[in-house]
This record gives sequence, structure tokens and C-alpha cells, in this order.
Amino acid sequence: MTTRKPARAPRIPDSLLAKEATDLLREHSTDLLFNHSIRVYLFAAEQGHQRKLRFDPELLYVAAAFHDLGLIKKFSSPDERFEVDGANAARQFLSTHNIPEDQVQTVWEAIALHTTPGIPKYMGPEVALLNSGVLLDVIGVGFEHFPADILQDIIARYPRTNFKNGFIQEYFAGFARKPATTYGTVNAAVCERFIPGFKSPNACDLIAASPLPDSP
Repeated sequence: MTTRKPARAPRIPDSLLAKEATDLLREHSTDLLFNHSIRVYLFAAEQGHQRKLRFDPELLYVAAAFHDLGLIKKFSSPDERFEVDGANAARQFLSTHNIPEDQVQTVWEAIALHTTPGIPKYMGPEVALLNSGVLLDVIGVGFEHFPADILQDIIARYPRTNFKNGFIQEYFAGFARKPATTYGTVNAAVCERFIPGFKSPNACDLIAASPLPDSP
């Protein structure tokens, strides 16, 4: 009787671009966000393999490495969504490596849309997979379908140490000073939970307050 070897997680791309992205993530990120970002890539890549999607591992990896860098002060702008800040940082990084513009745009869109429900899954594979990797690591979407031995391997190498509480705190801290930028994303509810008196704009109120009058 043969014993089945446990499956192992996908590998991080072994390229100069990926190594430099890892170095940048390690230099500027916290341990919690570093491990989260690597897990997101590994979850996303495995989901891509399971679904038999054709995706670019290097682009997906850079997107995962940069997807939360907008939460870090160095990359945070005064008035843009943190997702856009991370996407812009990735664009700048990729542009210095002479990556074709269509590939840069793919990474930009993957990062910019990773907290926007209902849209990424209908876009290209790198955009869809980054979103599904984030959803799995943060709130467990797809957990029941993910191979248990690969999940255990990934978490053993990149632990979820105090992740649930720690992530909420680091996540909120990344946009707490600019809560207005969270309108239209899941992050607005985070601000409502932690900022006394803050309420995200309601589309009904915005429509009613429009300066354009109704026709007679």
C-alpha cells in the first residue's frame, strides 16, 4: 500500500521582479501584512490551478505583494482610496522594470478593485484571482473547497498569528484619517464601526441633494 504524499502549495515566482517585490514588501510592511500578502498569492494561485485558469503568476504575485501597501504610511495619499494608492505604487514599480502597459494595467485593476464586491470575478484571471485570494484569507470565502493539506502547508509557512483582530486594527489604521475615501467599498462599514458618529453617505440622500432639478 502506497502512502499519498501531501500536496504542497504553489511556489512564489523565482524571478528578479518577484524578488524585488518581496524585498519591497518586507521592507515596508508589517509581519502581519507580509504573511497575509504571501498567503493571498498562494491561495489565489492554487485557486487558479484548481479552476484551470490561464494566468500570469508573476503579475498575480506583484498584485498580491502590493495590494495592501496603500495601508502603509509611505504609500498612502491624503485623498485617494488605499486600494488606488497600492495600485499606483505597483504601477510605478512595474514601470521601472519596463513591463508592458497592458500588463501594468492588469495589476493596477486587480489591486484597485480587490475590495469591490461583485465585479472582479467577471474580469481577467489575475484580477479575479487576487480578489478570491483576499476573500479566502480575510473572511474564509471558498474555505470548504480549498485543499486542506495545501491550506495547512501555506499557514504553517506564513502563520495567521492573531490575524483576525490584528488585521482589523491595521486595516482600519490605513484609512482612518481619510474615511470619506471608503464610500462605495466594504471599508465604509469598518469606519462606521470604529469612528464615533461617522456614517457613510447614502446614495438616496446624494440623489435627493443633486443640484440638477427634475423636469416639469
